[in-house]
Amino acid sequence: MDSEYDKLIRRLNPPRVVIDNNACKDTTVIQVDSMNKHGILLKVVQVLMDMNLIITKAYISSDGGWFMDVFNVITHDGDKIRDQETINAIQMRLEVDASFVPSLRESVGVMPSEDHTSIELSGTDRPGLLSEVCAVLADLHCNVVNADVWTHNSRAAAVVRVTDHDTGRAIEDTQRLLTIKELLCNVLRGSGELKEAKMTLSPPGVTSTDRRLHQIMLADRDYERAGKARLGVEDKNLRPHVTVLDCAEKDYTVITTRSRDRPKLMYDVICTLTDMEYVVYHGMVNTGSMEAYLEFYIRHKDGLPISSEAERDRVLHCLEAAIERRESEGLKLELYAEDRVGLLSDITRIFRENSLCIRRAEIVTKRGKAKDVFYVTDMTGTAIDVKAIESIRKQIGDAMLQVKHNSWLSETPLKETTTGFFLGNLFKARTFQNFKLIRSYS
Repeated sequence: MDSEYDKLIRRLNPPRVVIDNNACKDTTVIQVDSMNKHGILLKVVQVLMDMNLIITKAYISSDGGWFMDVFNVITHDGDKIRDQETINAIQMRLEVDASFVPSLRESVGVMPSEDHTSIELSGTDRPGLLSEVCAVLADLHCNVVNADVWTHNSRAAAVVRVTDHDTGRAIEDTQRLLTIKELLCNVLRGSGELKEAKMTLSPPGVTSTDRRLHQIMLADRDYERAGKARLGVEDKNLRPHVTVLDCAEKDYTVITTRSRDRPKLMYDVICTLTDMEYVVYHGMVNTGSMEAYLEFYIRHKDGLPISSEAERDRVLHCLEAAIERRESEGLKLELYAEDRVGLLSDITRIFRENSLCIRRAEIVTKRGKAKDVFYVTDMTGTAIDVKAIESIRKQIGDAMLQVKHNSWLSETPLKETTTGFFLGNLFKARTFQNFKLIRSYS
């Protein structure tokens, strides 16, 4: 718990947020200055992610008691933030959220709700698993309102929000919840399960869904690569490249990552470092149309850099897993339909019957409409026959199921840089004007 003195200091030094559309030609520049506290970087990045902004560049500095971050951001359309109401909303969120940083267990970007029951699942991934889970929930008269499903390294994790079919409210009956847990655990366990299958109920608003999924898979040790890490042939050229090095003269550990660029990449890395109780003191993020480069100077929360080879390897593998979990492997399918009980069960059953594996899913229901996104492959983890997709679309409805391509994924990496760490001697460049000068020459 924060002391009253700490709270007083933060009240006397409220966060300052500057949003500038003139500092850079192609992006909106957001500067955040505030008192420093563990977790504040994740908090700020979470707000930008919640506002559907894409971070193209970032500069981080938080030595001492003060925190300063500068972000170059664009909208999902690739434009600057032009709408004044949106700018005001971002500024208000950042100023309010940066002034109070919750602990690792408290809410990050999610408001509590009593309208649904939140179910967390983890177990061994296999073809048809989501279909079986949805079938059980439909049989138990549970309506899936929202769900997020990730798979990685033969493990699966999901956060599913359900309501009672009859009341449209959260399920509160203890015996019924125990039945749901028992049946779902049986489905998750499957046959030959070596790791324990888990189903827990989480109070709404404990943490953001994305962060919770990272925590579930981290606790499930999905970063331990065994044999073939994925179905199909793994292309090492497409995997993220992470290094963990010493910076002895500054008493830091330097983390660098190179990977294909995609939305929420910085969030995934910062989220994992924060939950592993590391603090980012300095950092630089630089993204392009094909590749992203992230560099962070970190120490453990106790103020010490990484000191052992075992700890170094664990951080490396955990960051690789954090980047890979959200990789949109497979073909992207979008479903638009009138919501009804059992809809998700029917859709996933059709996928299973046509030998499709769901690698990741985002299920959203609003005002009686379902907007679901699925990333699918065939059973071997490779590309899908066009004829199979056309057959599925006919079964579901051509207008309801749309095929999308991940245009932001590129197979061509950027040329290797030979200039070493991006930060170099930038420790002294802590003002907004300094950053604008750096940005103009990048």
